[in-house]
Amino acid sequence: MDFVRLDRADTVVTATRALDVGVAIEDTHTTALIPSGHKIATAPMRKGDPVRKYAQLIGYASCDIAAGDHVHTHNTEFRNIDTAYEFSTDLRPVTPATTQDTFMGYRRENGRVGTRNYIAIVTSVNCSATAARMIADHFTPAVLAGYPNVDGVAAFVHGTGCGMADSGDGFEALQRVMWGYAKHPNHAGVLMVGLGCEMNQIDWLLEAYGLKQSPTFQTMNIQNVAGLRRTVELGIDKITAMLPIANQAVRTPCPVSELMVALQCGGSDAWSGVTANPALGYACDLLTAQGATGVLAETPEIYGAEHLLTRRAVDRATGDKLIGLIKWWEDYTARNNGSMDNNPSPGNKKGGLTTILEKSLGAAAKGGTSPLTGVYKYAEPVTAKGFTFMDSPGYDPASVTGQIAGGCNLVCFTTGRGSAFGSKPAPTVKIATNTEMARRMVEDMDIDAGEILSRGVSVEDKGREIYDMFLRVASGEATKSEAQGLGDYEFVPWQIGAVM
Repeated sequence: MDFVRLDRADTVVTATRALDVGVAIEDTHTTALIPSGHKIATAPMRKGDPVRKYAQLIGYASCDIAAGDHVHTHNTEFRNIDTAYEFSTDLRPVTPATTQDTFMGYRRENGRVGTRNYIAIVTSVNCSATAARMIADHFTPAVLAGYPNVDGVAAFVHGTGCGMADSGDGFEALQRVMWGYAKHPNHAGVLMVGLGCEMNQIDWLLEAYGLKQSPTFQTMNIQNVAGLRRTVELGIDKITAMLPIANQAVRTPCPVSELMVALQCGGSDAWSGVTANPALGYACDLLTAQGATGVLAETPEIYGAEHLLTRRAVDRATGDKLIGLIKWWEDYTARNNGSMDNNPSPGNKKGGLTTILEKSLGAAAKGGTSPLTGVYKYAEPVTAKGFTFMDSPGYDPASVTGQIAGGCNLVCFTTGRGSAFGSKPAPTVKIATNTEMARRMVEDMDIDAGEILSRGVSVEDKGREIYDMFLRVASGEATKSEAQGLGDYEFVPWQIGAVM
């Protein structure tokens, strides 16, 4: 098949391979060279007519378009949408699984369950980043060889923490990130390192969140310790003392309901919404049937598809919270002289995505069909079970940082153009949307969802494959991003507000 039609109401189809001029497409023929993954008009459209894909609006014709024409950025435009929202009109009750699946996880004293067993070094400010890296670098594989149950010592450093207001969205988001990483179930021990004079004071975090020092939770400031060298030496000593305690953790059978999976996509292409994202959505539905949690994010990348999510909201209040995030982002981009259509990226467009509306409709498929049970601020602790949403930018490292801070102990990342993303302490499973890229980047991709097109595998079977891999990875199987050492530089708290 040279093309795929996703819905009878669509005005375009998608080429499954590069097509020459004159190829038969339903009742017409291509009038131009069509790259793989790009759209073809199946009927004439006048300037201003809606362009439809997934049976949804993805843009408007910016000029007259003939049947068989290539439909893309040169003849399709984005317009801000004014949607009439419905709430709780598409609720599909979750049927609990007939059997309770399990994985081998780390049950912590507070009852939460980890999928990895790290010791974390969390910085309050960029000024302590070098100290944290130096401390972590001491703990080489040779040093850790005597602690087989410890996955590593990871430094989570960032470029902010000072030159910011001591209240407001930016400060509160950073504090939530620090708290979330300090209490994350994938951490057996935590060392917080600050400078001492920064705006983001460690003591304020301890007071705000009721954190107390213990043998496995320590803090220090470079200025109080009397310099960088002594801070590094003391930090090494503190973590060395934590290692025997962390090594006592062992994996035990835990119900799948303890999993919280971050649903992510990046480097998307036209197949993201056809193969990988729907398959991940099916896996998300399998998780919710087990009482587990899926966390969708990237608010700018559901813009134009949020009306589909409000229909799935368990109540009006949950739907209104999501719409509130959309309005905030419209205002945020406007006051910064931006546009909600600043996405798709150049790579997305090369892969066939034309507007943010088209990208969002595909991205929302990662959430499956289960009811939307909760909507959360960036890095806010996710407490609801089932399918949830977290506010975040579309920038993948910043978005995943918030999801992990919110409690996600696994990350699933779909990609069409290819991504080298990985994360700590929650491991990332990467899913390719197309078989060509999966083969080209075989060392990076864990699952080839392109087989839905290339081999006729069903979305349901590929979703089950993804779900089964979640359980193996949660039990300790290394993902390809872990095997390549990714995750030390992908901690990127969302920086909101002025730098002063």
